Amino acid sequence: MTHLGIFGGTFDPVHNGHLMLADAALSELQLDRLYLVPAAQSPFKPEDTPTGNGARLELLQLAFADHDRCEIDPQELQRGGTSYTIDTLREYTARYPNATLTCLIGADHVPTLPQWRDAAQLSELAQFAAVLRPGDPPAAFPAPFRGQWLQGQPVDIAASDIRVRVRSGQDIQHLVPAPVAGAIAKHQLYAR
Repeated sequence: MTHLGIFGGTFDPVHNGHLMLADAALSELQLDRLYLVPAAQSPFKPEDTPTGNGARLELLQLAFADHDRCEIDPQELQRGGTSYTIDTLREYTARYPNATLTCLIGADHVPTLPQWRDAAQLSELAQFAAVLRPGDPPAAFPAPFRGQWLQGQPVDIAASDIRVRVRSGQDIQHLVPAPVAGAIAKHQLYAR
């Protein structure tokens, strides 16, 4: 049976923590393919306006250019509006009816899963995987959700911190892949 991973997020910008999570998921979950699905608008940050779709897609493509089992899926950007995981999972279930689906989520989202849109169906369509943030103990996935903690090397990188660093003229080379840093500088993303 095919095992697909779905990694959603704003990716504003994509950073080394995202790559670490993707690598851990591919290895530990033995995924056949990992789809990166940038959100049009996060339901968790309704007050934030993400950087333009084209720029975020370009940065994702640069970051994952050498990951042959990763694919960027722009369906949430094309759908527009607030991006809900359940809508994306329904699409994957229709497209790959015999696949096992695993959603990669941030550790901070694990306890909130029962509050996600259409949580009952969400728990049926996919299992979940997360990497702990440094210093955090693993929590149980709330019933009826099935999930596991990945072993990967947790890193504490936040996209919001990267945006602040760019605005204040600080170096981000150690936080994002070099091609991403180059594109951010070239297009003057996050500069204001």
